Amino acid sequence: MQSTTRRRLTTVGALTATSVLLCAGPAFAHVSVDPESAAPGDYTVVNFKVPNERDDASTDKLEVSLPEDHPLASVMPQPVPGWDVKVTKSKLDKPIEVHGEKITEAVTKITWTGGEVKKGEFQQFPVSMGELPEDADQLVFKALQTYDDDEVVRWIEEPKEGEPEPEYPAPVLKLSGDAEGGHSEAAAGSQKASAESGTSDQAGGGGTDNTARVLGAVGIVAGVAGVAFGVLAGRRRSS
Repeated sequence: MQSTTRRRLTTVGALTATSVLLCAGPAFAHVSVDPESAAPGDYTVVNFKVPNERDDASTDKLEVSLPEDHPLASVMPQPVPGWDVKVTKSKLDKPIEVHGEKITEAVTKITWTGGEVKKGEFQQFPVSMGELPEDADQLVFKALQTYDDDEVVRWIEEPKEGEPEPEYPAPVLKLSGDAEGGHSEAAAGSQKASAESGTSDQAGGGGTDNTARVLGAVGIVAGVAGVAFGVLAGRRRSS
């Protein structure tokens, strides 16, 4: 009886550890953006974060499509060492006006190739963009992640509010006046001047990754504690 109880407690602890690890994993599982939100009408730097979730292949290509229903007048990728970048522009069905000038074409896709994101690693691809639209609450960037064995993972499903996260969610930048990831007025002005002069800003970031790592570590500790509790409880009963 004591042996059976001990096994049950140990099994419960092990399952707890496993479930915590499974919950912590998705934070790194798909292509995402950092920051996750920015202020409408602002200029900002968006980092497209690409983790390698395969044990037997490396990521060697990323394609990001920009929303054509809300074209951005200024889109400039920051150089990433080891990667080549191609910017694709398309004619706009309806020209947009920026600072008194009519814009007839806009960037609709950015493609990075030539580099490598290995097992257990992630890569950030910074892009300066603006002005962010003021008539939308979010921007959806559909992304294609290609591995060196030619597998293509399509992160193109738009998350819906109030519904479970889709299996292959597209990166989404929320637009909010009180966005945590938004720039201050001074920083926005600096970003705007940088974009108009054709230069790239250094991209910061990694805050979301740090948070995910901390949560993952806490989950692991909790799971291990569950296993230890099961073992100790069994020993106390048998003694």
